[in-house]
Amino acid sequence: MNADKVLDAKGLACPMPIVKTRKQMKEMESGQVLEILATDKGAKADLVAWAKSGGHEMLDSREDSDVFTFWIKKG
Repeated sequence: MNADKVLDAKGLACPMPIVKTRKQMKEMESGQVLEILATDKGAKADLVAWAKSGGHEMLDSREDSDVFTFWIKKG
């Protein structure tokens, strides 16, 4: 999946992946896609809930080894 920006949040514990995602999203325009890489197991539930509450769309998520990848479209 093509992303407009990539955020590397690997090695960060909750709540830092959300904090960094929110900061990056503020710099993006509506309709752009952010790819997030994280290793925190709680990131999946956190990012899904955050995207929904913020009016963004979780396009896809994948797990490869211990790295979770998320694609969120800015609302």
